[in-house]
Amino acid sequence: MKDVIIIGAGVIGSFIARNLAKYNLDVLVLEKNNDVGDGTSCANSAIVHSGYDPHAGTLKAKYNVLGNQMFPSICKELDVEFDNIGSITVANSEEELATLKELQKNSDLNGVKTILLNQEELRKEEPFVTKTAIAGLLAPTAGIINPFELVVALMENAMDNGVKLHLNEEVTNVEHVGSTFKVTTSKDTYEAKVVINAAGLYSDKIHNMVTGESEVVTPRKGEYYVLDHFAEKYVSHTLFSVPSSKGKGILVSPTTHGNYLLGPTSEFVDDKSNVSVDNDALAVIKKEVTRLVDNVPYNYVIREFSGNRAYHNSNDFVIRNYDNGFISLMGIQSPGLASSPAISKDVADMVVDYLKPSMNDSFNPIRRPLYRVNKLTPEQRNELIKQNPDFGKVVCRCEGITLGEIKDCINRNCGATSIKGVKKRVRPGFGKCQGGFCESTVIKTLANELGKKPTDINLSNNGSYIIFERKESVK
Repeated sequence: MKDVIIIGAGVIGSFIARNLAKYNLDVLVLEKNNDVGDGTSCANSAIVHSGYDPHAGTLKAKYNVLGNQMFPSICKELDVEFDNIGSITVANSEEELATLKELQKNSDLNGVKTILLNQEELRKEEPFVTKTAIAGLLAPTAGIINPFELVVALMENAMDNGVKLHLNEEVTNVEHVGSTFKVTTSKDTYEAKVVINAAGLYSDKIHNMVTGESEVVTPRKGEYYVLDHFAEKYVSHTLFSVPSSKGKGILVSPTTHGNYLLGPTSEFVDDKSNVSVDNDALAVIKKEVTRLVDNVPYNYVIREFSGNRAYHNSNDFVIRNYDNGFISLMGIQSPGLASSPAISKDVADMVVDYLKPSMNDSFNPIRRPLYRVNKLTPEQRNELIKQNPDFGKVVCRCEGITLGEIKDCINRNCGATSIKGVKKRVRPGFGKCQGGFCESTVIKTLANELGKKPTDINLSNNGSYIIFERKESVK
């Protein structure tokens, strides 16, 4: 009998797991994919929104503002890259300027500081802003984060403190039997006192299994361009278009590693697994980004990608706490990432109120820091190499990632088991060559560290093999 089963290991499920690790509870996380954070948490704008724009009084506004305030201390504890760069929403007409002023009134209602910039002040902040821009709304508390690293760090810390994680295990049924739940998966059957539905795009499916209701979560796809990092400073803040009914619109934003994101689009799709990239959608990005910046350096584009957001027809977060021990979260779309620490705290509090557990006095909130060799001084690097020569062997030339860092990310709790898993944790494959140079070494290292053959190593989910062994003899 488990105390708590969490369905889904995205940013919400992982945050909840870490919060529950603070108590003496038997917690199991079930994830259908081969790694944590492989859905919406893996493909988003990587922004910790300030909370200035969600309509006052909504759950989005409440949790965005609270979550934004929690990130600096959490990222310090977990050694996750976070940069409080601020955001600017750009107006290109008097009509859009009027919208900025309305947004500023909303920000006041939400308790978020914003500053209205005139044209001269805007250009001083962002020299490459489009020539048609006449004003901007600066939100100083917005930030950018490494979302891949965040989810891994949360789950690693939860596991360090006793939480169990089962990957590649899809939940196929949940029944409320007596005073407990029977959770059936593709591999086993479990009993639990509390079940938390944090299944993201598939949260409607889990919700309806338990409640008999007919909720619907619709995927809303967003597509992006990724620019390589380059020496010249392009934009310093996250730049937003004036929002519409489809959301915050096309943005331009730096990442914590010096790349730049252009996007996302916002279109409903039928297939929740559809993460294809469409030329027409990319053309929309190219057209709309001119509302923000001039002279986009498309020669630095190194990748396009897409991700799906979990849209609920309320257009708000849905958080339901049933009196039988079932807690269901649906529609956690943008600003879900920014809201995740505050949402998870409230959900953990719901569990504590229901089960009345004692505190885990041995809980340690600190994750063992990553090495980040490319950010060390020459003296620090030399000292590390003396201790372990693997930190002197550069595997990924684009990002400056060493063999020692790759081995380390495989051998931690919640360690990498796939090429994509290594990429998300320490970045080989994120650079200009997109793994063309380093991927073979990553495969070999995974095989050696996991005691497998190279032909057993997946790109991402099970069955996505890169290397195949010829069975028949060659004449």
